[in-house]
Amino acid sequence: MIAFTALPASSWPDIPPPVAPREEREIRQLGRKRIDAYAWMKSIPQSGSRILDLLPSPLREHLKAEMDYAQGILRPLGPEAGRFHRRMVERASEINEPLPASSRGWRYDFKLPAGCSHRIFCRMGPDGEEQLLFDEAGRASGHAYYRATGHQHSPDDRWFAWAEDVVGADRHRICVLDMVSGIIRTVVEADAFGYGGFTFSPSSRQLFWIWRDGHSRPTRLYRSPVEGGEAVLVHEEHDPAIFMQVARTAAGGFVAMTLGGPDTSEVRLIAADDETGSARIVRPRQRGTRYEIDEWGDELLMLTDADGAIDRKLLSLDPVSFAVQRELVPHRAGVPITAVLPFAEVLVRLERAEGLQRLVLTNSDGKERTVEFDEPAYCVELTPAQTYAARQVRIVHQTPASPPRWIDVDLASGVCSVVGRERLKSFDPAAYRIERLHAQAADGESIPITVLSRKDAAFETAQPLLLTGYGAYGIASEARFSLPATVLVDAGFRYAIAHVRGGSEKGARWYRGGCRMNKRNSMTDFIACAQHLLDTGHAAPGKIVAHGVSAGGLMVCGAMNIAPQSWAGVIAQVPFVDMLNTMSDADHPLVPLLRPDWGDPLADPEAYDWIASISPYENVKRAAYPPLLCTAGLKDDRVPYWEPAKLVANIRHLSTGGNPAVLQLDPDSGHQQSDDLDREFAQAALFWAFAQHCVQRPEPVQAA
Repeated sequence: MIAFTALPASSWPDIPPPVAPREEREIRQLGRKRIDAYAWMKSIPQSGSRILDLLPSPLREHLKAEMDYAQGILRPLGPEAGRFHRRMVERASEINEPLPASSRGWRYDFKLPAGCSHRIFCRMGPDGEEQLLFDEAGRASGHAYYRATGHQHSPDDRWFAWAEDVVGADRHRICVLDMVSGIIRTVVEADAFGYGGFTFSPSSRQLFWIWRDGHSRPTRLYRSPVEGGEAVLVHEEHDPAIFMQVARTAAGGFVAMTLGGPDTSEVRLIAADDETGSARIVRPRQRGTRYEIDEWGDELLMLTDADGAIDRKLLSLDPVSFAVQRELVPHRAGVPITAVLPFAEVLVRLERAEGLQRLVLTNSDGKERTVEFDEPAYCVELTPAQTYAARQVRIVHQTPASPPRWIDVDLASGVCSVVGRERLKSFDPAAYRIERLHAQAADGESIPITVLSRKDAAFETAQPLLLTGYGAYGIASEARFSLPATVLVDAGFRYAIAHVRGGSEKGARWYRGGCRMNKRNSMTDFIACAQHLLDTGHAAPGKIVAHGVSAGGLMVCGAMNIAPQSWAGVIAQVPFVDMLNTMSDADHPLVPLLRPDWGDPLADPEAYDWIASISPYENVKRAAYPPLLCTAGLKDDRVPYWEPAKLVANIRHLSTGGNPAVLQLDPDSGHQQSDDLDREFAQAALFWAFAQHCVQRPEPVQAA
């Protein structure tokens, strides 16, 4: 076990924290009894989103006291946070993402001019003339919160749509710009689902969109005429454990509605030649089998884990009968297929081998060409909205040391051409070193670690280190570029990503090894990565700071409970930490959907017991805890504010050390911050200042 020495309490301002009243509420469930002393912190409004001033008085006053305490504890970090922030702003540059041209020759782009926090959307015509579409700064003006997503043009290049949240609760309105007249209309006023939740029909005359119910679950698919008219209900889903998304197939032959969860799915197709007609089910939902549908030439594609193909196989289906015609790509254990993108002449797929991504191009005759990359760690993504008739596929390639590059891969030859890159001021990728290490877990598993260092830091020189990870829902922690991370590394840190079990870096087996009964593996893998970084001289003893977001916050806070002495500090963004209570709340927006990942403590005693054994809030113990910084959004429906608030209160109650446990509450945001680059930099700068303070031994600071 790692033995770190915690910083003395005197290194933080001498400010008494709020003391949350303990009201020992007894909860009986499945013959078990637990006491939740801070259950009173949970408050759900009868209607609308949460507003601080409308909370019950004792709760409101407590949260205000938490905000004041956070400000007092973090205020001395202001000068250093300011320096980090200035370095980020100075390094940032104008970002122009070159997107593929549409079939009619238009090229859609967005720009982020230097010094601006919001994007400007535009398009370039076939004649080379640029047309400004809209400026997000104008859309955000007057709103305390603004985040937009799902930007897309219609197939006929007449309309441009996006979803925007101006409340902070992930409930969107959908806006459509007429690119001929310049008029913007709000087609859906409220309660739309923006993340994969709307698409134009192949004819461009209809907009299919998804509505969220009172529990914030996407439950209805509607169809609205783009030029105005009443919305028509296409499908209503009554199973709260089913999630809904909608998209056009690649060749434009269908609108595909995908209904699914972690262990089931069902796709319904609406034909382009009958887009106001009924949807047809490709395969009825079946527990234990998942599939996706797309279109290539005169056949449908099914990417599925059926028949034990846990890392997925690719099948061809008849577009009329939906019968299997042939197997295009067989299942290969440990080589998961992560994405498929059909083009008229070539089928493109993205897969992983040994945890690293590669691109495979398949001709109609079955011949394949593989495009691989030679960096120790990197991330490759397929850009959205690519033209089916294109002769190249556009990818985004990046590493922790190299900003994104947009690369066109010729579909016939596999030759790669860089067509754009994000250029930063006074930044040299060659000044950094990327390493791919492997830690060994107690059960013998090899856990990948991606490490970013400066090249002028010798391999054997131990440095302060920030270790981040996620490890949930089969989502891989990709080795993406992070401008804030390079600024932290320039300040003398190393930055590392722990690719723990629960993600999908090594396929479905890796995911299953870190969910349900195996969730503790994610936490112990994270600790093993920290130990390995110490053993190899990458991290200095007593100077590892842990960082995690959402379910990654569950992982790092669980690791903190297991080994509180292992961390110089812990940063938990909107952390999912009240696991037992949340998974026992059937009204929570995500609980029915995510029971296959976590278990059901309302019906399964075994699930109750193992969740109770790892839930961070339930497992705080008498120990000297490290400094803890938790963030929360008051309007967050995914991980409500009371989860980190209760954890912070419990740690203060039980910790035997003098380090602060801080709750930084944003009254205007939800699970994500407002989509503002300056706010993103400001938050990262505060985190880095907190991390730096945790690994140093400064002189005592007096409260201002």
